[in-house]
Amino acid sequence: MHSAIHEIINSTEKRIKTLYEAEDHPTLNGSTQGIEKIIEAIHSKKNSGKVPIIAEVKPASPSMKIMDISPEEARKIAMDMEDAGAIAISVLTEPEFFEGSIDNLKAVREAISLPVLRKDFIIDKVQFDEVRSDLILLIAGLLDEKLEELIEYARSKEFEPLVEIHNAEELTYVLENSSAKIVGINNRDLTTLEVDIATTEELIPIIKKYDERTGKKHLVISESGVHTPEDARRMMRAGADAILIGTSIVKDGDVYRKTKELVDALDDNME
Repeated sequence: MHSAIHEIINSTEKRIKTLYEAEDHPTLNGSTQGIEKIIEAIHSKKNSGKVPIIAEVKPASPSMKIMDISPEEARKIAMDMEDAGAIAISVLTEPEFFEGSIDNLKAVREAISLPVLRKDFIIDKVQFDEVRSDLILLIAGLLDEKLEELIEYARSKEFEPLVEIHNAEELTYVLENSSAKIVGINNRDLTTLEVDIATTEELIPIIKKYDERTGKKHLVISESGVHTPEDARRMMRAGADAILIGTSIVKDGDVYRKTKELVDALDDNME
């Protein structure tokens, strides 16, 4: 695993320690939009000939600053994404390396009617009480044997997990050892941090064969590296149910236009 990932985990562990040291541990309440809402949105978008896009409010990555995003700006960005046809909004809450925030997620969730995904490095149960979201990211390669425990705990707290994998080994483990319903294929190699959207093309057949054999049905989200309508068409041809896109939308400068361009990518006809 790349040294940058270890640095992020070390930072996350410090945040967790602070949460445990706090005098009061908040307990979340309130309703959520579960997996049924996502399934309905994906089918509706596909049936109308559009690309199901999960658009991400993303201020930065470890390798690149995109822009400063305050809660008010996060709210406006998310509303533009919703108006442009996104099926859900992802919000980064990791503060040090991605410059995200809990306040951004709260602002977004108050402003839109779409399901909201929390993107962070979730490695401890105490993190589930930080902020309410509908979906929550769990990274299989970081959790190993703890994965299923956190999946079950997430659901007990009314979050639906998006379980992220990066390679065939992680995918096989998730399929055979977890109750994940949504699998995110991250096209970024966590060893080199290089991105190749061929990863989605290589791994989706493994999921399809597993589902055919077992009678299960996983939702598959392609993540990272999609920048153009052709990239989006390529991921849909590969069999992705939806695509999570952050950098190319926020970096574009016109969030509404870029989101709509990607949602409308199939208008040019898939070959």
